[in-house]
This record gives sequence, C-alpha cells and structure tokens, in this order.
Amino acid sequence: MRDHTMPPNRAHSDPQRIKADLHVHTCYSPDCLTSLEDVVAAALRRGMGALAITDHDAIEGTLALRGMAPFPIIVGEEIDTSEGEIIGLFLEELIPPGCTAAETVARIKDQGGLVCVPHPFDLQRRHRLCDSALRSILDDVDIFEVLNARALWAGHNARARRFAQTHGLLMGAGSDAHTPLEIGRAYVEMAPFTDRGSFLDSLAAARVRGTLSGPHVHLFSTWARAVKHERT
Repeated sequence: MRDHTMPPNRAHSDPQRIKADLHVHTCYSPDCLTSLEDVVAAALRRGMGALAITDHDAIEGTLALRGMAPFPIIVGEEIDTSEGEIIGLFLEELIPPGCTAAETVARIKDQGGLVCVPHPFDLQRRHRLCDSALRSILDDVDIFEVLNARALWAGHNARARRFAQTHGLLMGAGSDAHTPLEIGRAYVEMAPFTDRGSFLDSLAAARVRGTLSGPHVHLFSTWARAVKHERT
C-alpha cells in the first residue's frame, strides 16, 4: 500500500510524538462488532498513543472506553445529520441525529466540542456531507479529515488535503476502523495532549500518516450490520 505521509500542519520542534487515530468505531456502531476490549488490544499492538472513538449516533461505548484504556480516549460521535455526516470530538453528551448540519455544529460547539468533517470528498460514501452544507458550516469547522483509510480512491483524500490547505484548516486522519485490524491504519503523529486546547495545539504541528485499507474492509461492515439485524 502507498504511504500517504503528508507535511505537518506547521513547523514544529517537539521530538516526542504519539500516534492518534481520530476515527474509530466500536460495537456500539450498527455496522461494527469490535468489542471495547478488542479496541484497546488492537491499539496497543499498533503502538497507538490515543484514539478518538466516533461511533455512529452513539457515545456510550466511548464513555465506557475512556475509563478502560491506558491511553487518552477522545469522546467523539459520527453524527448522521439531514445533510450528511459530521464528527463531534471532545463531547460529553449525545448529539441527536437528523438535525441540519448547522444545528449539529451548534450543538457540538455548545458542549465546547470540536467539529470535524469526515471523508468530505469520498463520492462512494452515501452519507458524506453534501457540498452546500460544507460551505455553510466551513467557518465553524475545526478539523478536516484529509486521510481516511477506508477511501476507495486515494484521489478523494488528495482533494481533501488540497481543500484543507487552501482554506487553512487543521488536517486530521483516521482509519475509520470497523474491525480491529484496521485500527491505526491512518493517524496523525502529534505531541501528547491533555485536553481540547492542547490537542488543537498539537494537531497544528501534527503529521498525517497512513495507508488505505483496501475495498474488502467494507464487506465486514455489511456483514456486521447483517449479524446485528439477525440478533434483533
């Protein structure tokens, strides 16, 4: 697989780095079967120093994982708005799905959270944020995902990177893992952080790294959804 290492958001001199995967799912997502214990084990095997757990319209798993993991866990949620998906990071309360993009952003900000746009130009994503909604919330976007390991085409990530650079947006990366083997496939290499503020400072000097997972991983999500459907 091609290495998608990208230049840092800005110059830095801090030699101490951790790997932070900013887009990870658990069994609390409807299309994932990965237990919280397996998330921790996989992250440790891959040498991850932090994870953002971004389950679909759920935060119960990430709140539980925050008390289990021996490394920082960012409480996140991948929210299905009426105009496509938006990720909220550093949340404490669930953001309900189905609101407009602008309403969702306002709810994230009301909690002091950060707004991240996942897989913004991946045309194969049925739930990607539509272009008009992206334009309407752009001034409130904190992080732009420029490397999503589940993208089918590297060009979609490249377009996201160009967009982030043009608009002066902080660049993020995540595996979008729905299986343990995917965790850490894409990440940001950054200085350690302790809270929202230090995270933003570290991200500004981070380096995006990783590779694409390949199209086969989407089959696992389809299978997981079917398994959960049969259990209900």
